[in-house]
Amino acid sequence: MKSYEKFKDNLPFYPPFNGFPKEGLKFLRNLKHNNNRSWFKLHKLEFEEFVKLPMQSLVNDLKPLVQEFAPDFLMDPQKSIFRIYRDVRFCKDKSPYKTHIAAIFQPTKNWNDSASLYLHIEPGGIFLGGGMYMPNAVQLKKFRNYLISNSDAFIEIVNSKDFKNYFNKIEGEKLKRVPVGFPNDHPLREYLKLKQFYIGYDLPESACLKRDFLKKIVHIFKKMMPFVNFINNAIKQ
Repeated sequence: MKSYEKFKDNLPFYPPFNGFPKEGLKFLRNLKHNNNRSWFKLHKLEFEEFVKLPMQSLVNDLKPLVQEFAPDFLMDPQKSIFRIYRDVRFCKDKSPYKTHIAAIFQPTKNWNDSASLYLHIEPGGIFLGGGMYMPNAVQLKKFRNYLISNSDAFIEIVNSKDFKNYFNKIEGEKLKRVPVGFPNDHPLREYLKLKQFYIGYDLPESACLKRDFLKKIVHIFKKMMPFVNFINNAIKQ
């Protein structure tokens, strides 16, 4: 663990991101088969060096690149990365640790107050997301009202060449019927049924192993921004 020992006393200085290490993916694979506190305690330094620190370096190097087109988005190597510990209070699965590493970037202090950009790395693949995963009732109503008032702008986004080529559709749970108070025959009625609204893009695991992973993330995040901005414009009304 010499490289981690070299940097840990100087954090929050982060070394340049030169690719997510294979050792980090190996750690996450092993964690999946040894998801218990005693194993994690024995291997915690591996997590610190090969998973947490590289992710912090990635976020730190991403920040100036993403803020060129999303200047108000919070990107903090200390705060933007999700904890490895699972909240098992209401879960049947009591495994204490996540077997992936993820980060979220948004224009508000709390990720559930706005549409966000999301980065998820785990053995087997990488997921980049944009949108809102758990909007509350007030946010849903604001989105639906804004959608009706700005239908042309929304149609332009989802029918654009970039949207169709990269994302194709909006993911998320839907109501079976158009919600009460909204027209059943509206041309965008299927979007009015949405209870979640996010888009995603998958990359192979190997994409994270080199420094150009930064460019790939930035490229996809930039394509997501028209959709993300539309949601944020809606819910801040």
